[in-house]
Amino acid sequence: MRVLVLGSGGREHALAWKLAQSPELSALICAPGNPGTAALAENRPVGADRPDQVVALARDVRADLVVVGPEAPLVAGVADALRAAGIAVFGPDAAAARLEGSKAFAKEVMIASGVRTPAGRAFTSVPEAEAWARQRGSVVVKADGLAAGKGVIVAQGVDEGVAAVRELSRLGEASRTLVLEEVLEGEEVSVIALCDGERYVLLPPAQDHKRLLDGDRGPNTGGMGAYCPAPVLDAVALARVGEEVIAPVLRTMAARGTPFRGALYAGLMVTRAGPAVLEFNARFGDPEAQVLAMQLGEDLLPWLDACARGTLGPRPLAVLPGASVGLVLASPGYPGAPVTGTRITGVERIGGVCQVFHAGTALRDGLLVTAGGRVLTVCAHGPTLAEARANAYGAASRIAFDGMQLRRDIGARGLGPRA
Repeated sequence: MRVLVLGSGGREHALAWKLAQSPELSALICAPGNPGTAALAENRPVGADRPDQVVALARDVRADLVVVGPEAPLVAGVADALRAAGIAVFGPDAAAARLEGSKAFAKEVMIASGVRTPAGRAFTSVPEAEAWARQRGSVVVKADGLAAGKGVIVAQGVDEGVAAVRELSRLGEASRTLVLEEVLEGEEVSVIALCDGERYVLLPPAQDHKRLLDGDRGPNTGGMGAYCPAPVLDAVALARVGEEVIAPVLRTMAARGTPFRGALYAGLMVTRAGPAVLEFNARFGDPEAQVLAMQLGEDLLPWLDACARGTLGPRPLAVLPGASVGLVLASPGYPGAPVTGTRITGVERIGGVCQVFHAGTALRDGLLVTAGGRVLTVCAHGPTLAEARANAYGAASRIAFDGMQLRRDIGARGLGPRA
C-alpha cells in the first residue's frame, strides 16, 4: 500500500515511524515532512493545507491512502477534496472537523448528544463576555477557532477572567467568537478513538502536560510531554467514555449528514462526578500521538485504512504491556517568540527502547538546527511507568541545544496518589 502522510510535526513523524513498520506498506511519502521523516519516507515540499496541491500530489505518488496529521488541513477541506477525487483518506471532512474548528459548534454537538460538559456560553461581543466573566468569577476562556493549542486560558478570579477575555479577543479570526465556561476541578486526560463514521476503537488513555513549567505552572503550550496509559481512567471507565461520549457524538454527526471518519480526540476532565468533555479535536494529539505510537502493539496501517473505507472491525487494538513517556524539548522563548537556528547535538546517540521524533527541526549545511517552538519529542517505553520515565529522561539528557526547555515532571502524577 502506498501511503501519503500530511504534516511536518512530531505527530506526523510518529505516525510515519509506526506506519513504516507495516508489512502492508510499499511506499511512504510525507508532505512536507521534516528531517526525521526524511529517514523513513520521501519528503515532498507541498503545503498540507492546500486541497488542490494535496490532491495533485496524491495522484502523482499514486497514494492508496492519505493520512492527515494536523487540524488546519482538515478544517480547510483537504479530506473533502481527496474523497471527491476518489482517494481514501484518514481524517474527517471539513463539516465534521468543525468539532475542533469551532468550540461553539462542539459545545452544541455535545449538548445535542447528551455528553457531560462544563456549563458555558458563546459570545461575539467582548463587553458581554467580560460581564459574564465578572459575574462568574473564575472562568475558562476559549477562542472559538484554531489557535495552535494556545487559545485557552483558565482564569482564577474576576481580574484574571476579564484579562483573559481581552487577551484572547486579540487573536483575530480565531477569536471572533469566545466561549466561556465554568471551571471544573479534577484531572485531565485525553482519549482518542479511531472512527469510521459509525464504529470506533479506543486507544489507551494518555495524559498531556500543557503548561510550560513543572507543577503545571506558566503559560499554556501545545503540549510539553505526555504518557500513556494514564491510570486516572481504568478499563471500565475508558469503556464508559466510549459508550457515553464517542458513540453518541458519532451518532449525532452521522444523523446530521457529516459522519466523522478519523481520529476523534476527547479532552476530558475527570471529576468526582465522572468525566466531562472539555474539548474535541479532529485528529491525533501532539504529543499524545508520539507516546501512543510507542505503546501500540500491532500494525496501525490496517486500522487507519479501515476507518477511511468505513470497514472498522469490532475487536480492540492490541497494546503493549508497560507504559510510554514522551518529553518535549522546546526552544528558548517558546511559547511566545521561540529562538531558532541553534545547533542540536546528541540525537544520533538515541536508540533501543527510545525514539526521537522531530517537530521544529531543519538541516542547515548538513547540521541539525532548531526551526520552531517545540523542537523534538524524546519518547521511551518501559515495563513500568517509572522505568519508561527513567528511559526517557536518560535519553533527553544526551541531547542539547542552547536554551533548551524541558519539564522534569512529565508522568509524575501517574506514579502516586492523584488529587
